[in-house]
Amino acid sequence: MPLKRTVHTLLTAALLLSGGCAMHLANDSWTGRDKAQHFAFSAAAAIAGNAYGDHQNWSHRQSAQFGIGFSVALGAAKEFYDSRPAGTGWSVKDFAYDVAGAVAGYSLYQSLK
Repeated sequence: MPLKRTVHTLLTAALLLSGGCAMHLANDSWTGRDKAQHFAFSAAAAIAGNAYGDHQNWSHRQSAQFGIGFSVALGAAKEFYDSRPAGTGWSVKDFAYDVAGAVAGYSLYQSLK
């Protein structure tokens, strides 16, 4: 499957590139405006990814994997960007909202389909 191979390649590259990096962590709370933004953006990205897969006539599973993977990858990329020395730091809490938003977006798309 080309999609599965692409996802594995991207994940492997991300792990290899981040292996030697010293990341600093954010000192943030579980609540806040940015958490809602992470959740909403991830939900929208998952919906868009699922819709794209459906329009490509992929199977339900392939569309779901692409939609959720696309959304979570965008969230991880944002957190990697934040973890640079001049950034706000990697936020596990932001990433948790990204994952929750991706799952909620997938669920919403499937319920309205």
